[in-house]
This record gives sequence, C-alpha cells and structure tokens, in this order.
Amino acid sequence: APVCLHVGASDGRHSYVMTQVAPKAQIHAFEPSAFTFEVLKVCLAWHRISGNVTPVNAAVADAPGELLLVTPIKMSGRMARGYAYLAAERPQSPVRPDFEDKGAQVEPTAVTTLDQYCEAQGLSRVDFIRMDVEGAELKALKGAEHIIERDRPHVLIEIHPLMLEGRFSGSAQAVLEVFLSRGYRMFALNADRLEECSDVDVEAPWKDYFFVHPDRAADLPDGVFKARMAA
Repeated sequence: APVCLHVGASDGRHSYVMTQVAPKAQIHAFEPSAFTFEVLKVCLAWHRISGNVTPVNAAVADAPGELLLVTPIKMSGRMARGYAYLAAERPQSPVRPDFEDKGAQVEPTAVTTLDQYCEAQGLSRVDFIRMDVEGAELKALKGAEHIIERDRPHVLIEIHPLMLEGRFSGSAQAVLEVFLSRGYRMFALNADRLEECSDVDVEAPWKDYFFVHPDRAADLPDGVFKARMAA
C-alpha cells in the first residue's frame, strides 16, 4: 500500500482526498496545534477513514525537540489557525510579514523529523509527501533528506517565500534546490493548466508546487502527470 506523509494536516481535508484517490494508502498526518489536532481526529472519524490515517500531534522540522507554535490573532479577534507557524521564541507583532494581526497565541509543540519518524515507525518506503508548513519548508525537508534520497517520493509542497526569508532565514530558491539538484521536475497548476516550471511565482505570497522524479514516473497513475513525465 502507498505510504503518504501529510505534514501540516490541519483538519485532514487533504488526507481525505488521498484516501479517495488511493483507498489503500496509509497516511501519517502531522498537526502541531492541540485544538486543530482534536478537530483532525473528529474529521477522520466522521469520514470513517481512521483506519487509513495515523494522526500525529507534532510539528516537523530539521531536528527533534520542542518549539513554539505561533497562531496569529486576526484584527477581528478570531484565531488565524491557517497562518500558524513554528518559532524558537515568542515573536513581536506583527508576527508574520504577510499578515496584519493583533497579537498571537503561543503554545509549545513537540517536534520530530520525517527521517526519525519513518525510522521509528519502520516505514521502509515513502511514496508521497504533502507539505504545508508556513515557511518551515526548508527545515522540514532537511529533516527528510534520507527518505528523499532513498525513495524519491512525489511531493506537493506549498512554498512561502516571504515567510522563508522573514522568519526562517531561508529562501524559496533553497527549497527548489532540494528537488532540482536531485533531478526532480517541477510543476505548477496555473488556472486550469499543469505547467512545468523552474522557479516560484514571485507574484504569489504562497503557492503549491508539484515535484516528481523521473525514476518514479512509472509509478504514477494514468493521467496528466504521467503524460507530462513521458513528454
């Protein structure tokens, strides 16, 4: 059965989609927020996919330990849970370079690396990674170097250039280099077209990109990705 890592799982909506596309897939869903983790578990039970999905109440980075999860508070007073990110120390407002806030809620969270987790769980192969970690992309990928080298998994990752530079001392280009230096091909969904690219969209504060390695192209289901990889 395919093994999928859903990093930044939120309420599990993408885990649900994975189970519909690949009903036999085993999904490991990482969510650091205590509140959202409880929502995730309820959603898994509601959709009756708990047997397919292992929820993990932890963040993912380049080293195990503990960090802070910073959740901005909207000007309306509501929690901006979709904008939560990892930090070593409590930040000053504005807590993000791309968001106007009126403070933040801060909670400690356990942190693991994908390499460490997969070793502990005895996962000998990873087929797909979905990652949405609000600027911590480079840290999370550094902690997954072994499985990327070993398995060349398909990756769908949301890249946040402003957060990478403003809060994580990284860059979108460094994230791309993780994949392009290993021979991956990069794709973006622009409007309704899947287009191959080699750089991020500078007009977008964040955007999803697909990375597929030619060595794994034969494993793709029939469809647009397999057709593009054969071109």
